[in-house]
Amino acid sequence: MAQLPPRERTLRELAAPDFTYQSLCIQYPNEDVPYVLKFGLIHLLPKFHGLAGEDPHKHLKEFHIVCSTMKQPEVQEDHIYLKAFPHSLEGVAKDWLYYLAPSSITSWNGLKRVFLDKFFPASRTTTIRKEISGIRQLSGENLYEYWERFKKLCASCPHHQISEQLLLQYFYEGLHPVERSMIDAASGWSE
Repeated sequence: MAQLPPRERTLRELAAPDFTYQSLCIQYPNEDVPYVLKFGLIHLLPKFHGLAGEDPHKHLKEFHIVCSTMKQPEVQEDHIYLKAFPHSLEGVAKDWLYYLAPSSITSWNGLKRVFLDKFFPASRTTTIRKEISGIRQLSGENLYEYWERFKKLCASCPHHQISEQLLLQYFYEGLHPVERSMIDAASGWSE
């Protein structure tokens, strides 16, 4: 028996919402042991909103700390991270995740890469490198506060690729003359 050609849909049917949901961008690995996130641990996850002043590297560090408490011997870490990460996003960041292509993320490293590409673009790296190379001790800022600010700036861009020697030089050159003299005297160096 010959099959009838499929019926063409009406305009009304074409305009009606589609109630089948596309799969998320995350393709979870096949696991022998099913893993379900615990409700209490979801609330411990740090939140990232995708705002300009937020540090995505810090978010990933805090996320890793919380997820490391969720480990189960039979479950791969990647699986836990992939399951938990959407719960750590809010606002613009969650919207970004929802609009990634279905099944485009297949590993934790892949998710971190696209996350950092989006929320820590190359232009931001360039800006932070310039800030590091031009850092100056603020008026009224003591040596300790200046050092802490410098370390925080460097940590905000772990891939700055500036050698340790250059980092020390930038820090030293940014010191007030009085602090520079004290450091020179303490190190036994004089001009």
